[in-house]
Amino acid sequence: MTKSLKVAVQMDPIETINLDGDSSFALMLEAQIRGHVLWHYEVRHLSLSEGVTEGAHRHRRLTARARPVRVQRVPGQHYHFGEEKQLDLAEMDVVLMRQDPPFDMAYISATHMLEHIHPHTLVVNDPASVRNAPEKLLVTHFPELMPPTLVSFDTQAMRAFRALHRDIVVKPLYGNGGAGVFRIKPDDENFAALLEMHFARTREPLMLQRYEPAVRQGDKRIILVDGEAMGAINRVPAEGESRSNMHVGGRPEAATLSARDREICERIGPRLREQGLIFVGIDVIGDYLTEINVTSPTGIQEIARFDGTDLAAKIWEAIEGKIERK
Repeated sequence: MTKSLKVAVQMDPIETINLDGDSSFALMLEAQIRGHVLWHYEVRHLSLSEGVTEGAHRHRRLTARARPVRVQRVPGQHYHFGEEKQLDLAEMDVVLMRQDPPFDMAYISATHMLEHIHPHTLVVNDPASVRNAPEKLLVTHFPELMPPTLVSFDTQAMRAFRALHRDIVVKPLYGNGGAGVFRIKPDDENFAALLEMHFARTREPLMLQRYEPAVRQGDKRIILVDGEAMGAINRVPAEGESRSNMHVGGRPEAATLSARDREICERIGPRLREQGLIFVGIDVIGDYLTEINVTSPTGIQEIARFDGTDLAAKIWEAIEGKIERK
């Protein structure tokens, strides 16, 4: 039996979460079942300051204005806070980095700050690896598994990609939940306006991928725990919608792993494990890997409802195993 762990959860405001869909909430419930002590804070409550001096070395001190929390699956009464204190995160056993993207400079700054305590305090997922593998970029290291893809700042290159593949999907690199994702059909006259609008608002590049008609049968979310495929759910786009994200009306369905799904997971699993990416959600459309999500993956509650697989328990088993081996 693993000892009781001190766990700080860095996430969005707990008041606003969806009890039936939020993976952080499921992880917190499971932590309580296992006897772990929970603290909650938002990323805006982090501070990095001068710490103690030991010999010739001065260590930085990472703190957060945090509150002890108990959670329960009761709508409107799903959390109870204790008294707020300035929590030294180096004294925690685990920090769950669970705030949602967008993956902006605030997100990147948080990964730099959390590096001051990891791996002495186990941060899940590894903050340096999260910073180096944001959402849609890690997948580009596995081109043999992907549909034709372009990541570019160059509108001329984007027009050439569209001319070649004709039916395409355009995505912001650092978004989430399907926000800002467009399907551009061959006869769509809005492509130039879309590029103008994007680059008027940001200097970030765009990702373009060939549209895969197999998405009409669903976009499969597969959860990997420490590099091992543990469960899946199929997300079917709503009528008249090209995006399958449940945030925008995608319908969840039960799913099993195909031989191709397992091939993809076996190919990427060792890389995820090496990089300390314990909880990862990948997206597969037909035979193609389209995204590797490492910041704040979702889907574990939906999988539990469809096939009974308790992924929250499997994630905590992986975390506890790493703590025991430290």
